[in-house]
Amino acid sequence: MNLFEDTYKTIEKPAEGLFKDKGSKFIAYAYPFSDPEDLKNVITEVKDLHPKARHHCWAYRLTTDRSVFRLNDDGEPSGTAGRPILNVLLSHDLTNLMVVVVRYFGGTLLGVPGLINAYKSATQDAVSQARIIEKTVNDVYEVSFDYMQMNDVMRIVKEDDLIVQQQAFDNNCSLTFEIRQTQVNHTLSKLQHLTNVKVKYLRTN
Repeated sequence: MNLFEDTYKTIEKPAEGLFKDKGSKFIAYAYPFSDPEDLKNVITEVKDLHPKARHHCWAYRLTTDRSVFRLNDDGEPSGTAGRPILNVLLSHDLTNLMVVVVRYFGGTLLGVPGLINAYKSATQDAVSQARIIEKTVNDVYEVSFDYMQMNDVMRIVKEDDLIVQQQAFDNNCSLTFEIRQTQVNHTLSKLQHLTNVKVKYLRTN
Protein backbone atom coordinates (compact mmCIF):
# COMPACT_ATOMS: atom_id res chain seq x y z
CA MET A 1 0.00 0.00 0.00
CA ASN A 2 1.22 3.49 -0.80
CA LEU A 3 2.34 5.05 2.48
CA PHE A 4 0.69 8.32 1.55
CA GLU A 5 -2.74 6.80 1.03
CA ASP A 6 -3.37 6.48 4.73
CA THR A 7 -7.04 7.44 4.84
CA TYR A 8 -10.15 5.39 4.14
CA LYS A 9 -13.90 5.88 4.10
CA THR A 10 -16.26 3.96 6.36
CA ILE A 11 -19.56 4.58 8.18
CA GLU A 12 -19.83 6.29 11.54
CA LYS A 13 -22.42 3.95 13.07
CA PRO A 14 -24.81 1.13 12.04
CA ALA A 15 -27.46 1.88 9.41
CA GLU A 16 -30.40 0.06 7.82
CA GLY A 17 -31.78 -0.18 4.30
CA LEU A 18 -34.83 -1.78 2.69
CA PHE A 19 -35.83 -3.04 -0.77
CA LYS A 20 -39.03 -4.85 -1.82
CA ASP A 21 -39.75 -6.79 -5.00
CA LYS A 22 -42.69 -9.10 -5.84
CA GLY A 23 -43.54 -9.67 -2.18
CA SER A 24 -39.95 -10.43 -1.13
CA LYS A 25 -38.47 -8.10 1.44
CA PHE A 26 -34.73 -7.40 1.72
CA ILE A 27 -33.52 -5.65 4.89
CA ALA A 28 -29.88 -4.53 4.93
CA TYR A 29 -27.87 -3.89 8.09
CA ALA A 30 -24.56 -2.04 7.71
CA TYR A 31 -22.04 -2.14 10.56
CA PRO A 32 -18.63 -0.53 11.11
CA PHE A 33 -16.39 -3.61 11.19
CA SER A 34 -12.68 -3.99 11.89
CA ASP A 35 -12.15 -7.44 13.42
CA PRO A 36 -13.07 -10.74 11.67
CA GLU A 37 -13.48 -12.23 15.17
CA ASP A 38 -16.71 -10.18 15.43
CA LEU A 39 -18.27 -11.90 12.41
CA LYS A 40 -20.19 -14.54 14.39
CA ASN A 41 -21.55 -11.94 16.79
CA VAL A 42 -22.89 -9.76 13.98
CA ILE A 43 -24.54 -12.71 12.18
CA THR A 44 -26.04 -13.95 15.46
CA GLU A 45 -27.41 -10.50 16.26
CA VAL A 46 -29.15 -10.25 12.87
CA LYS A 47 -30.47 -13.83 13.05
CA ASP A 48 -31.90 -13.10 16.50
CA LEU A 49 -33.72 -10.10 15.02
CA HIS A 50 -35.04 -12.16 12.08
CA PRO A 51 -35.23 -15.86 13.07
CA LYS A 52 -37.89 -16.60 10.44
CA ALA A 53 -36.08 -15.06 7.47
CA ARG A 54 -35.00 -17.51 4.79
CA HIS A 55 -31.57 -16.02 4.04
CA HIS A 56 -29.00 -13.92 5.90
CA CYS A 57 -26.44 -12.99 3.24
CA TRP A 58 -23.40 -10.84 3.90
CA ALA A 59 -20.13 -9.31 2.77
CA TYR A 60 -17.41 -7.30 4.44
CA ARG A 61 -14.30 -5.37 3.46
CA LEU A 62 -11.27 -4.68 5.64
CA THR A 63 -8.30 -2.33 5.01
CA THR A 64 -7.82 -0.25 1.86
CA ASP A 65 -6.71 -3.37 -0.05
CA ARG A 66 -9.58 -4.24 -2.42
CA SER A 67 -8.66 -7.94 -2.23
CA VAL A 68 -9.36 -8.19 1.54
CA PHE A 69 -13.00 -9.26 1.82
CA ARG A 70 -15.32 -12.16 2.58
CA LEU A 71 -18.83 -12.87 1.37
CA ASN A 72 -21.58 -15.45 1.80
CA ASP A 73 -24.67 -16.19 -0.33
CA ASP A 74 -26.32 -18.21 2.49
CA GLY A 75 -28.24 -20.53 0.18
CA GLU A 76 -29.04 -18.04 -2.59
CA PRO A 77 -27.74 -18.95 -6.08
CA SER A 78 -23.97 -18.41 -6.22
CA GLY A 79 -23.00 -14.82 -6.98
CA THR A 80 -26.48 -13.35 -6.48
CA ALA A 81 -26.17 -12.01 -2.91
CA GLY A 82 -22.72 -11.64 -1.31
CA ARG A 83 -21.07 -10.35 -4.50
CA PRO A 84 -23.66 -7.59 -5.20
CA ILE A 85 -23.38 -6.49 -1.54
CA LEU A 86 -19.57 -6.35 -1.85
CA ASN A 87 -19.76 -4.49 -5.17
CA VAL A 88 -21.70 -1.65 -3.53
CA LEU A 89 -18.95 -1.29 -0.90
CA LEU A 90 -16.30 -1.28 -3.64
CA SER A 91 -18.16 1.22 -5.83
CA HIS A 92 -18.53 3.63 -2.89
CA ASP A 93 -14.91 2.97 -1.87
CA LEU A 94 -16.04 2.01 1.65
CA THR A 95 -14.09 -0.36 3.89
CA ASN A 96 -13.95 -1.64 7.50
CA LEU A 97 -17.62 -2.26 6.94
CA MET A 98 -19.93 -5.29 6.97
CA VAL A 99 -23.41 -5.53 5.46
CA VAL A 100 -25.88 -8.32 6.23
CA VAL A 101 -29.01 -8.51 4.07
CA VAL A 102 -31.97 -10.47 5.42
CA ARG A 103 -34.47 -11.86 2.90
CA TYR A 104 -38.09 -12.73 3.50
CA PHE A 105 -39.35 -14.74 0.52
CA GLY A 106 -42.59 -13.44 -0.97
CA GLY A 107 -43.60 -16.53 -2.93
CA THR A 108 -42.43 -15.37 -6.39
CA LEU A 109 -38.99 -16.30 -7.72
CA LEU A 110 -37.02 -13.24 -8.76
CA GLY A 111 -34.46 -14.97 -10.98
CA VAL A 112 -30.75 -14.25 -10.98
CA PRO A 113 -30.94 -10.63 -12.30
CA GLY A 114 -33.76 -9.86 -9.85
CA LEU A 115 -31.81 -11.20 -6.89
CA ILE A 116 -28.63 -9.34 -7.84
CA ASN A 117 -30.63 -6.12 -8.15
CA ALA A 118 -32.44 -6.70 -4.83
CA TYR A 119 -29.30 -7.35 -2.75
CA LYS A 120 -27.55 -4.44 -4.44
CA SER A 121 -30.50 -2.06 -3.91
CA ALA A 122 -30.99 -2.96 -0.23
CA THR A 123 -27.27 -2.40 0.40
CA GLN A 124 -27.34 0.91 -1.53
CA ASP A 125 -30.23 2.05 0.66
CA ALA A 126 -28.35 1.20 3.87
CA VAL A 127 -25.25 3.06 2.64
CA SER A 128 -27.36 6.09 1.69
CA GLN A 129 -28.81 6.18 5.24
CA ALA A 130 -25.36 6.03 6.82
CA ARG A 131 -23.06 8.91 7.65
CA ILE A 132 -19.83 8.31 5.75
CA ILE A 133 -16.66 9.43 7.52
CA GLU A 134 -12.97 9.45 6.64
CA LYS A 135 -10.51 7.80 9.02
CA THR A 136 -6.76 7.41 9.00
CA VAL A 137 -4.96 4.08 8.68
CA ASN A 138 -3.07 3.76 11.95
CA ASP A 139 -0.29 1.41 13.03
CA VAL A 140 -0.30 0.24 16.64
CA TYR A 141 3.00 0.07 18.53
CA GLU A 142 4.07 -0.80 22.04
CA VAL A 143 6.92 1.16 23.61
CA SER A 144 8.75 -0.05 26.75
CA PHE A 145 10.95 2.28 28.78
CA ASP A 146 12.37 3.02 32.24
CA TYR A 147 10.40 5.19 34.61
CA MET A 148 13.16 7.83 34.38
CA GLN A 149 12.35 8.35 30.69
CA MET A 150 8.65 8.92 31.25
CA ASN A 151 8.82 12.67 30.55
CA ASP A 152 10.76 12.22 27.30
CA VAL A 153 8.34 9.57 26.02
CA MET A 154 5.23 11.50 27.05
CA ARG A 155 6.58 14.63 25.38
CA ILE A 156 6.78 12.74 22.06
CA VAL A 157 3.27 11.35 22.62
CA LYS A 158 2.00 14.92 23.04
CA GLU A 159 4.05 16.50 20.22
CA ASP A 160 3.04 13.84 17.68
CA ASP A 161 -0.57 13.63 18.84
CA LEU A 162 -0.44 9.85 19.39
CA ILE A 163 -3.59 7.99 20.44
CA VAL A 164 -2.78 6.12 23.66
CA GLN A 165 -4.66 2.81 23.99
CA GLN A 166 -3.06 1.35 27.13
CA GLN A 167 -0.47 2.45 29.62
CA ALA A 168 1.31 0.88 32.58
CA PHE A 169 3.64 3.00 34.68
CA ASP A 170 5.89 1.25 37.19
CA ASN A 171 9.67 0.81 37.43
CA ASN A 172 9.37 -0.61 33.93
CA CYS A 173 6.76 1.25 31.90
CA SER A 174 4.88 0.40 28.72
CA LEU A 175 2.60 2.32 26.45
CA THR A 176 0.49 1.10 23.53
CA PHE A 177 -0.35 3.77 21.00
CA GLU A 178 -1.80 4.32 17.53
CA ILE A 179 0.03 6.41 14.99
CA ARG A 180 -1.03 7.54 11.54
CA GLN A 181 0.95 5.64 8.89
CA THR A 182 2.41 8.71 7.20
CA GLN A 183 3.82 9.76 10.57
CA VAL A 184 5.36 6.43 11.61
CA ASN A 185 8.98 7.01 10.52
CA HIS A 186 9.07 10.49 12.03
CA THR A 187 7.82 9.34 15.45
CA LEU A 188 9.83 6.10 15.58
CA SER A 189 13.08 7.92 14.85
CA LYS A 190 12.38 10.24 17.81
CA LEU A 191 11.67 7.30 20.13
CA GLN A 192 14.71 5.38 18.93
CA HIS A 193 16.96 8.33 19.82
CA LEU A 194 16.05 7.78 23.47
CA THR A 195 18.26 5.31 25.33
CA ASN A 196 16.82 2.01 26.58
CA VAL A 197 13.52 2.50 24.79
CA LYS A 198 12.14 -0.56 22.98
CA VAL A 199 9.52 -0.15 20.27
CA LYS A 200 7.47 -3.08 18.96
CA TYR A 201 4.98 -3.10 16.06
CA LEU A 202 1.68 -4.83 17.00
CA ARG A 203 -0.83 -4.38 14.15
CA THR A 204 -2.49 -2.02 11.71
CA ASN A 205 -5.95 -0.58 12.42
